[in-house]
Amino acid sequence: EMCIRDRYQRRVRDTRNQTRAMSAFDLHSGYQHATSRAWHASDASLGREHLMLPLFVSNGTEREPVSSLPGVERVPAADIVDYARPLVARGVQAVLLFGVMTDEAVKTNDGACALANDTPVVIAARLLKEAFGKELLVAADVCLCGFTSHGHCGIMRSIEEGSENDGHGLDVEASAAQLGRVAAHYAKAGCDIVAPSDMMDGRIAAIKRELRAAGLGSRVGVMAYSAKFASALYGPFRDAAHSAPSFGDRRWFAFCVVVFVVVLCVCLLSFRVF
Repeated sequence: EMCIRDRYQRRVRDTRNQTRAMSAFDLHSGYQHATSRAWHASDASLGREHLMLPLFVSNGTEREPVSSLPGVERVPAADIVDYARPLVARGVQAVLLFGVMTDEAVKTNDGACALANDTPVVIAARLLKEAFGKELLVAADVCLCGFTSHGHCGIMRSIEEGSENDGHGLDVEASAAQLGRVAAHYAKAGCDIVAPSDMMDGRIAAIKRELRAAGLGSRVGVMAYSAKFASALYGPFRDAAHSAPSFGDRRWFAFCVVVFVVVLCVCLLSFRVF
């Protein structure tokens, strides 16, 4: 009898521990939208439901062509519905928003302009969800590089320290905390997914804490869609997003480009390209 009771109590204790561990992952957030559910299919296939259309949304008033990316435009956030409507009609099911601040004067060391109520991503997300609802999955890139005065992906302890030491003045803890606040801000605006691309240590934990605090931990997904590399191949994108670093480079927190080749080969093999 004692043996059976001990075994039962141990099983109850183990179950509680497993439940606590599972609750830390917010697994439901990956299944809240029909498109994201399609991404969990067990077969290795590639269809339009697996693709996302990047949209560069700005706080400007006119569309601006990106010279380094022919056919790509920076679209004013207020015009995003008119821009997206024909695309959705042609089968686009998911978009990925990149905020572009055209006014350099509003950028600061901590990228606080990303937390404004009229920041481009927030305006665009609200308008897209009002216009298309569940028909369109809306994701938002989460990074500070487009909102900081120095163009790096985190907060500097001081610009002088970062400049003199090849950028090692980065305040990682403050950066992760700010990224968490930005992610929650986008989620409250209606984004189905927040997608960090900053490469800051600890940012996923910080984002999860902020989403849970806002009551969105099980409703808004976190997608690590991008591993950032220290490469000149990002030149056109940095031009589009107005996010090029004003000094130094990103070798001290971004991956070596050799890793990109390895990751690309693994992805291609998973889809049986080779």
